[in-house]
Amino acid sequence: MRSFDPVSLRLFVAVCEERNIASAAKREGIVPSAVSKRISQMEDEAGVRLLDRGRRGVTVTAAGDVLWRYARESLQLLDRMQAELGAFADGVQGYVRVFASKSAVAQVLPGDVSLFAKTYRDVRVSLEEREIWDVVRGVEEGRADIGVCWDAVDLRGLKTYPYHRDRLAVVVHPDHPLASRETVAFEETIDYEHVDIVARSIMQATQQRAAAAAGKQMRYRIQVSTVDAAYRVVAAQLALAIVPQEEASAIQQTLGLKVIPLSNDWAQRQFVIAVRNKGLSLPAQLLLESLQTSAQVVNDGGRRSV
Repeated sequence: MRSFDPVSLRLFVAVCEERNIASAAKREGIVPSAVSKRISQMEDEAGVRLLDRGRRGVTVTAAGDVLWRYARESLQLLDRMQAELGAFADGVQGYVRVFASKSAVAQVLPGDVSLFAKTYRDVRVSLEEREIWDVVRGVEEGRADIGVCWDAVDLRGLKTYPYHRDRLAVVVHPDHPLASRETVAFEETIDYEHVDIVARSIMQATQQRAAAAAGKQMRYRIQVSTVDAAYRVVAAQLALAIVPQEEASAIQQTLGLKVIPLSNDWAQRQFVIAVRNKGLSLPAQLLLESLQTSAQVVNDGGRRSV
């Protein structure tokens, strides 16, 4: 069996994702007949059927699912190779790709990366915000050199180092019944309507488990996709929101909201730096050490200057 070329793999992935040859062709800027011909050639070379074609689209076969998985990984590695080679062509002497969760990007990580970049000007750092699950998968699959995320997910397959700590807090309007509190237990917030922040599914799952343990059920007034939208909902006195305290403190004065730390033990979160057990490149190792140093300064109560 001959090796599949990258163009064929990219078209095959597009068809699998779109579940429709015409939609995949439109996405890739090619005529449907050319896509169909490519897929047929791949099936001939593989000696197995990769797709079941129907009137309403296609279904990926078991063999096709295997190819789809490896094709995605291969194309991601090719894209990464091209990005790194492009960086060297621009005069850069190193390239590090970092996947980080939304909370990590919203808080201290960009500042820490900036400090590193000022010291190592010949190293380019690609910082990408990802869902927490994709941070872990990205490091496991080699798509990222370093991952930074909350340690609430399964990280057993990776080597981890302590990073930044934060605490969750409830954000309320100044007229809310809880606004006068200095701290509050999560269980005391459950009887009030919450904002459901879709982008932070792991935080929502943690809160739902805590509510169930208290024999209660979460009450969501409105669903939003960003934390900024959640703040606007709180400012309109429609609901309260639970977000990282450090993030919320930045908007406390701007919108006149009250930020109250949660007193629960689980509300204090530990972020970690995750890497594969295999050896890191020298630029990635330098960034890892820099992030560890910055985390130590912050956790010891010191200050950083960016």
